[in-house]
Amino acid sequence: MSTRSRANPGGAKVLELMGPEVRPYRERKPPWFKVKMPGSPRYVELKQQIEGDELHTVCEEAACPNIGECWDSGTATFMILGDTCTRRCGFCNVKTGKPTFNDALEPLRVAQRVKRMGLRMAVITSVDRDDLPDLGATAWVGTIRSIRKFAPDCKIEVLTPDFQGQEMPLARVIAERPDVFNHNVETVPRLYPLARRGSKFPRSCRVLQNAKEMGGDEVVTKSGLMVGLGESKDELLDTFAALREHGVQILTVGQYLRPTENHLPVVRYWHPDEFAELEAAAYEMGFESVAAGPLVRSSYHAEQTLDQAAASA
Repeated sequence: MSTRSRANPGGAKVLELMGPEVRPYRERKPPWFKVKMPGSPRYVELKQQIEGDELHTVCEEAACPNIGECWDSGTATFMILGDTCTRRCGFCNVKTGKPTFNDALEPLRVAQRVKRMGLRMAVITSVDRDDLPDLGATAWVGTIRSIRKFAPDCKIEVLTPDFQGQEMPLARVIAERPDVFNHNVETVPRLYPLARRGSKFPRSCRVLQNAKEMGGDEVVTKSGLMVGLGESKDELLDTFAALREHGVQILTVGQYLRPTENHLPVVRYWHPDEFAELEAAAYEMGFESVAAGPLVRSSYHAEQTLDQAAASA
């Protein structure tokens, strides 16, 4: 089975693209990364409810520091289409290799979990499935429809792959009218060859623009980036501007944290004050909702950012 140890190019390539000042893997993180362990009554109740379930939330699998806050607010993130990805992004801890997962009942099981958890907002993401003829679109459609049936009051955000830039799979997803369409560009264009091999920044921008054009006012578009891979502030601002030019309404920016020593190293930790500056600059560019901070992840405050974008429309 393939593992994440294959994710990165050689050290010389890393230094060429990221710069020589990379941080050691076991370095102590800055103090602003300290968070309380989740333990609220609602978190404990939900944790007990889902024990033994075959499904796993991304919140749990990724050991997200915001899990307690998000579950308390009625938001959770689910990954569909299995646990093996056909791409090898240098930052991601998902397994890579040849997927074998094919569960026709997965959309139903996800919807039942959403209903059981009493969620107000469900975020659905997936591995890349470049091996499938429809690139996974059928599973996406089935999951959205099942949630609409079993939890009709729950809002839905989809965080999709780029579908290789093909419009038909994207059109099928948008036709289901998710409340939010999210596709993360993840990093600045210069670092794509290192961090997002198999993906292309212009293609991701076109996916976001096409989603907005297909969905119109019924679908809010969103994207997110990590910082800490060696990008400059100017590069980030240029990337923000490109996203706005392609109709993106919601932006998230968070700190990259190295999952294992086999993944891309952290070049530096951005200070909370720098995140505040990025957030202010993004609002000045016209984004309707922005969440920027060291612990911000793509689904962070998903319902609140949607409400804020809707109020700004």
